[in-house]
Amino acid sequence: MTDKIKCRIKKLLKIAGTVIAVLISVAAAILCLSIGWMFDTWSNLSMDELMYHLTAPLEGTNMGMVKEYINLCIAPAILVLLLALVIFSAFRKEKKYYIAMAAGIIVPLAVSGIIVRMAWNKLDVSAYAESQGVYSTFIDDNYVSPSDVNLIFPEKKRNLVYIFLESMETTYTDMENGGAFEEDVIPELTALAQENEDFSGENKELNGGYAMPGATWTIAAMFAQTSGIPLNISIEDNSMDTQESFFPGAVTLGDLLKQEGYSQTLMIGSDATFGGRRLYFTEHGNYEIVDHPYACESGMLPEDYRVWWGYEDSKLFSFARQKLRELSRQDEPFNLTLLTVDTHFENGYFCEICENDWEDDQYANVFSCASRQVESFVRWIQRQPFYEDTAIVIVGDHPTMDSNFCDDVDSEYVRKVYTTFINPSVEVTENIERNYTTFDIFPTTLAAMGVEIEGNRLGLGTNLFSSAQTLTERFGVEKEKQEITRKSVMMEELADIKVENVEEKHRPKAELQVEAYREKIGILPVTLRNITDVPNGIASAMIAVWKNEDQSDLQWIQLEEIEKGVYSTYVNMASFAEAEGEYQIHAYVIDEAGGQYNVYRTDTVIK
Repeated sequence: MTDKIKCRIKKLLKIAGTVIAVLISVAAAILCLSIGWMFDTWSNLSMDELMYHLTAPLEGTNMGMVKEYINLCIAPAILVLLLALVIFSAFRKEKKYYIAMAAGIIVPLAVSGIIVRMAWNKLDVSAYAESQGVYSTFIDDNYVSPSDVNLIFPEKKRNLVYIFLESMETTYTDMENGGAFEEDVIPELTALAQENEDFSGENKELNGGYAMPGATWTIAAMFAQTSGIPLNISIEDNSMDTQESFFPGAVTLGDLLKQEGYSQTLMIGSDATFGGRRLYFTEHGNYEIVDHPYACESGMLPEDYRVWWGYEDSKLFSFARQKLRELSRQDEPFNLTLLTVDTHFENGYFCEICENDWEDDQYANVFSCASRQVESFVRWIQRQPFYEDTAIVIVGDHPTMDSNFCDDVDSEYVRKVYTTFINPSVEVTENIERNYTTFDIFPTTLAAMGVEIEGNRLGLGTNLFSSAQTLTERFGVEKEKQEITRKSVMMEELADIKVENVEEKHRPKAELQVEAYREKIGILPVTLRNITDVPNGIASAMIAVWKNEDQSDLQWIQLEEIEKGVYSTYVNMASFAEAEGEYQIHAYVIDEAGGQYNVYRTDTVIK
């Protein structure tokens, strides 16, 4: 090889190394700055939310947020690019250039590796990945399809006004009323909840629902409250920017009301396309969408009007009043659904009617303004002739994602979304404090409209006006959270996702033997054997036994391994009100990874 060729190769390597070093430096800068911006913007970001938005349409995103990202992430990355070019240009003839080039590759990779590792731990990616690799039958076992339930609407159908309040929590009221703040930021909303129904029983403190995984960002919250299931689907199977349907197998509030002849309208101050909201509400209920683009195109607003995410809540409530006057004159019942936007993070939108009640705390001032606006809107509805036949549901969509508004809230405080039902056509069966999630809002809304629900359960939700137990009351909030983060065959079926051989790969089976009832001593022997296809080895086994249709007498009984692979127990029938009757018995196996599988179902009659 000649010296000329060697020199050319050396020059090419130098150029290639320089290009690689510059690209890595810039990419590392964008990555590190983006991660920092992400956690500054979304302090409580969850992995399921992140994965969803990575696949959702960006159309309709708040341009202020886009500009902020460009200013804080892209602009500094461009400066890094220029700095790298200057440094490499200045040292290009130095003997130690290759050391500088190597440093330009190794240092950015090391720094970005540390930052990614920190983000990995904060998002708990390992736990998320583990849950995505484990199938659970929790949703499959507890989901009640509205298609399988007898729903009886009243002869004179009641109207519905449903208000999703962006980022509204019970947290913002004062401690005396169950909040976490020294002074009540939302006094009008506090009063509305106390005057009406929030399922707190005789407790004067506000009660709200838990926002479960798959229900902690806006479209997920709207979906959960109107379908009773979480928005949990793997990224490869549900890219919302390419999907043409939104859980086509799910039967939702919009579907049911459409079937009953309701006129349905969704009014929001942003672009409904963002996050798949237009797709969901169009497919499930054929809602008329009155969003920011519609308002500008129809002449409701000037063509170039835009503040915050689109238009502010004061205009939303003004438009809603006009729409209600129009809807109230028609013959068919109506469902008017609103989504507010001013209280969206970061710090909310301080509109022209906001007051500076909280010194320089803009977010608190925006929440106080929202509280006054909602109360004024509700009082206006209550003065209208159609109010007598109208149920009003007001629910926060999810806890706030603002990075610092709740910094002073005790870590032990349980944050719940604001909830109140106004003018329902039914009263609570038992005046007790309920433990519930936003899944329970789905059947409870229908009950508030006077609909009789066979079994009082829909989706994963329970009618809170009834005495039936919620899943949270039966299993506990932590158990419910754990199970719904895992994969579900039923969820994949509802989302119309094809899963090959899922029955063989992910459905362990077993044999359950229920022996004759031993009346003299009041026990029912049960034995589980021939357990197959458990993915990660058997950790434990248990059975669920109940007689009442609403599972109010449900008992969980741990099985004892009496020999290798054989589990047994005795059901104490004295623990039921009467031994005689038909019992449902479901057997479950829990594997070493924590996956729970329903391996056998049967019923038995004791005479």
